[in-house]
Amino acid sequence: MTAPDASSRRSAWLAGTLIAVAALASYANSFHGPFILDDLPAITDNATIRHLWPLRDALSPPSDGQTVSGRPLVNLSLALNYALGGENVWGYHLFNFAVHLLAGLTLFGLIRRTLLRPTPHSALLPSDGKISRIEFADCGRDGSPSRPRTPRRCVPTQAFPVALATALLWTVHPLNTESVTYIVQRAESLAGLLSLFTFYAFARSVDSPRAVMWQVVSVGACLLGMATKEILVSAPLLVLLYDRTFVALSFRAALRTRGKFYAALAGTWLLLGWLAIATGNRGGTAGLGLGISSWSYLLTQCEAIVHYLRLAVWPHPLVLDYGSHLVTSPLAVLPQALALLALLAATVIALFRRPTLGFLGACFFCLLAPTSSLLPVASQTVAEHRMYLPLTVVLLGLVGLAAAWQGKRGLGLFFVLAVVGGYFTARRNVDYRSTLSIWRDTAAKRPENARAHQELAVNLARAGLVNEAIPEYETALRLLPDYSWAHHNYATALVSVGRLDEAIAHYEIAARQKPKQAETHLGLALVLIQKQRVAEAIASLQRALELNPALPFAHFHLANLFTANGRAAEALPHYEFALRQTPADPDVHNNFGVALLRAGRSDAAIAQFQEALHLRPVFPDAANNLATARASGGR
Repeated sequence: MTAPDASSRRSAWLAGTLIAVAALASYANSFHGPFILDDLPAITDNATIRHLWPLRDALSPPSDGQTVSGRPLVNLSLALNYALGGENVWGYHLFNFAVHLLAGLTLFGLIRRTLLRPTPHSALLPSDGKISRIEFADCGRDGSPSRPRTPRRCVPTQAFPVALATALLWTVHPLNTESVTYIVQRAESLAGLLSLFTFYAFARSVDSPRAVMWQVVSVGACLLGMATKEILVSAPLLVLLYDRTFVALSFRAALRTRGKFYAALAGTWLLLGWLAIATGNRGGTAGLGLGISSWSYLLTQCEAIVHYLRLAVWPHPLVLDYGSHLVTSPLAVLPQALALLALLAATVIALFRRPTLGFLGACFFCLLAPTSSLLPVASQTVAEHRMYLPLTVVLLGLVGLAAAWQGKRGLGLFFVLAVVGGYFTARRNVDYRSTLSIWRDTAAKRPENARAHQELAVNLARAGLVNEAIPEYETALRLLPDYSWAHHNYATALVSVGRLDEAIAHYEIAARQKPKQAETHLGLALVLIQKQRVAEAIASLQRALELNPALPFAHFHLANLFTANGRAAEALPHYEFALRQTPADPDVHNNFGVALLRAGRSDAAIAQFQEALHLRPVFPDAANNLATARASGGR
């Protein structure tokens, strides 16, 4: 391929600017959206992102099934955000936006460079709005033939507008909002960027005098992608298929010419394999042996993939959380299964007869295979972010077919659709403006999703709307009776409205279902204290501390019970622990002082009462206790 001239470079810069402006207009209102759902354990509760150095910690994410588990590069990116701005959501959103924009620009460059190659793309694109029958080996940058040698299609003049239309429409497509606006789903967008760059760097290497450098960059991007998300597993094979389709024109020629490159690319699987083994079944969220049969999951994916294809064309309604719905009967998804089998068969045939179309079909199926095939993802059986990369294939196919059918008029339609898509992306981002709004939206669109009702109830309760929250908890438990967290949170809401006996019953159910949930035992203990069932409350607090010794609230209340029941000596170590965790809590200082006084240590008690009054100058109990302590010490 000849080097790009000044006009071509200027056009590329203008195209990049247009993509950037459109992306910013679509996502400008998303930068202040709060942390939601999996953001909380991955960011606010993730101790491994609290510092960047040593890198070993940031590259060792929790392996308990969080979105960052087994994905060290994602965890490192969150650690970088935390180092720069703590838990300020704006910085996290800016990073996600930058990744998505770079992915859009890379997609534009990859499509344009691919379609400018003098290879048989005419099955996808025309040179003048109609299929060209003229064949040349080399073509000018404008698509005009020059120096004919061997029979190959002429380079299509539509390469630039097709690349721009596809990249622009993909960048602003509403279906991508979950991968961009939902912070922790940067795992998908970052993996998408690295996958695209793996292809782009390879495409650059083919005609570059610095081919080895670009091949190294391609392998490096693939390696980083393996450390980002498992969807990169198909990347080495798809790059080889790309080579066979657009460059070498046969697998044998590709392997003979670039055998060392493909060996290095395949070597990146070693990192992915090691990470997969280290995380096992991702904390019980993905893999076999989780109570979900591969057959049921496959049937569900037949429904899901057809749904994804519909959303690619008509992105409504968009849903944050589809729940864990499973299809168990083949008859329920027979039309979808037949459609997918037909599409798969067409892909296989096209790989031999129409390689360009076959390549697109293979990319679509291979990119979805890790999450949408036989291997169950128990936490969410359907998720829109899984279409982040496959959407590029669908859009390129549609844009290319429109160009072949209607030429520039067909492409013009997609630029109009990009404006419409950007508008609806901005509208979708409004749903993410608060946790309450996104869960209201999700529960309304998926009324059969127990988790949506549970999360909506939690956020209603946090907003002080407990009476609205209670019916949502009841709906969640009707849909999923063994939902332990819903029982736990429902009990908490019942306590706030004084329904203590019902709260105890639900805490006990949650404790039976999830006996290792320390927070449930703590919540149960607090209600038992209110009911003056002291012995049971002490047992529940002790159980909570067995499960999680770092609960300062549990230490504090256990110490209070010990003090009130003549066991001051047993209370002291629990107060000391609570103070180490919450040194600025005047109530802990005051109650610790009471225990010290009852243990006969009046001087130490005086110091605690004084500190309590220092932290809260108007504190009558502490003032009275200080006077009592001084009197008992002869002052």
